[in-house]
Amino acid sequence: MNATSSFIFSPLGRIILFLLPFFLATLVHWLVGKVFLGWLRRRRPKKPFINYLQRLSWPFFMSLASLSLCTKIFPEWFLAEAQIKAYREAVLIFFVFFLVIKLIDASFIYYYERHQRPFPLPGILHGFILLVFYLALLFVIFREILGINITGLLATSAILTAIIGLAFQGVLGNILAGISLNMTKSLSRGEWVKIGQHEGVVKEINWRETLLLDRYSNIIVIPNSVVAAEKIINFARPHRSTALSLQVKVSSSAPPARVLAALEEAARECNDVLPTPQPEAYLLSYDETGVSYMVKFWTIDFARAPLITTDVARLVWYKFKRQGIDIPIALNERFREMIHSLRPEEKTLSQNQLFEANFLDLRHSQLFRYEEGDKAGELMVSEETLRRLAQRVKRRVYARGEVLCRQGEKGETCYLIARGRIKGEIIYSEKGKKYFSEFELGPGEVFGEMSLFTGLPRTATGIITEEAELLEVDQESFAFLLDQHPQLAESIAELVSRRNKANEDFLRKIKELSAQDIELSTDKKSILKYLKNLIQSFRKKT
Repeated sequence: MNATSSFIFSPLGRIILFLLPFFLATLVHWLVGKVFLGWLRRRRPKKPFINYLQRLSWPFFMSLASLSLCTKIFPEWFLAEAQIKAYREAVLIFFVFFLVIKLIDASFIYYYERHQRPFPLPGILHGFILLVFYLALLFVIFREILGINITGLLATSAILTAIIGLAFQGVLGNILAGISLNMTKSLSRGEWVKIGQHEGVVKEINWRETLLLDRYSNIIVIPNSVVAAEKIINFARPHRSTALSLQVKVSSSAPPARVLAALEEAARECNDVLPTPQPEAYLLSYDETGVSYMVKFWTIDFARAPLITTDVARLVWYKFKRQGIDIPIALNERFREMIHSLRPEEKTLSQNQLFEANFLDLRHSQLFRYEEGDKAGELMVSEETLRRLAQRVKRRVYARGEVLCRQGEKGETCYLIARGRIKGEIIYSEKGKKYFSEFELGPGEVFGEMSLFTGLPRTATGIITEEAELLEVDQESFAFLLDQHPQLAESIAELVSRRNKANEDFLRKIKELSAQDIELSTDKKSILKYLKNLIQSFRKKT
């Protein structure tokens, strides 16, 4: 017997020969995962079936390896030896059942991945259940196949477990706390939570710890035992929507009804605020510095809570500014305002600058210019009249995201864009289906003039897409202009009727406009009558 044969028949040689198929099976599994499944994953990265094959690859090849131990590729003496035969059967039974368990487990996971639904068991609980199955299978094989009395083993294990438990009390506490958290489903991956003083989105719950990603992109590692002992606020339960709030203080001279309406309107116009439940505003308290209010609104994106609250606060500021609702300011700033008010020449200069800016914007716009004919591009009115109109129009600043007006609302003003942009949205119906159309206007262009010229409801919703400075021309200012230039009514009636006739088919698709509305808006005489009524109403007031 040579040295090679002696080594093979030695205990070490038998162990190596026994383990050789499993080493080869692991190598084949690694190659299949790297080469074949890696190639599939690059071609179809979102296919759940590739993950299914990946989970079954190692159990399958290990089952083949254990089966090969019973074939004739091994020497006769190896197959015939009783002790090796018992181990062959034990390994074969274990890996066959191991494959069956993994097949069932992988099939369940594949089902949820294919339907894009989260797996109902958290990772730590899922792993614990599989471990229990594998240990139970091992104990049965030890006792029934190998004939090993596991009573002594269990007794020894109990003593060993007690020693390990005392030595690793903290670790075991974290493990048990992790299992408890997963079973009670207090929090799950992807949910935004607050644990004690720490707040963030749950990235992982493993055997020992819970990992949170906070607002500063830092990972916070909290031991599971600490998580179980702390107060947990889950912002994703009982449903994904959660309420945010913003508190403001305003001057006691501001009417509460106007303040509450402005707060609710600002919250509604924020894109990240849910339409239902509707925002709610409350009056909280009075004190010597003003009146405190709060607006409450809901969102499903709690991770962006500071940004959403900022967006609502930004819209509130613009609305308060336009409506003359004062926010209490520092005493030194109030003192500067008082000194400024005592200098009438500065106030007059400021007003004259405003009127001049209004005049220049009116003159450069297309609002009162001829569109066609020999006079195309020329002003319909004199510059002197425009200067007088410039003293009547209101210059207002709007924030990005504010809704200027909504389709179907009554409109008695039009807006000339001095700075910024407005997006118009039109919803119309055709053959029983709803369609959506958009357009955008910039500096020098006009929004909402048709409602001012005809009295029709708004045919589009106007949304501010970047901070805008608008000149608001209301009915009274428009009537003043018509009164100064009576021939202007004739020109506008001709222009509007011609434009609406050209768009008549489209106007009929807007449900907010009745057949009578469209008929009146395309008839020059009807429009002229409406404009003359505006002039008469203006003369009665003055």
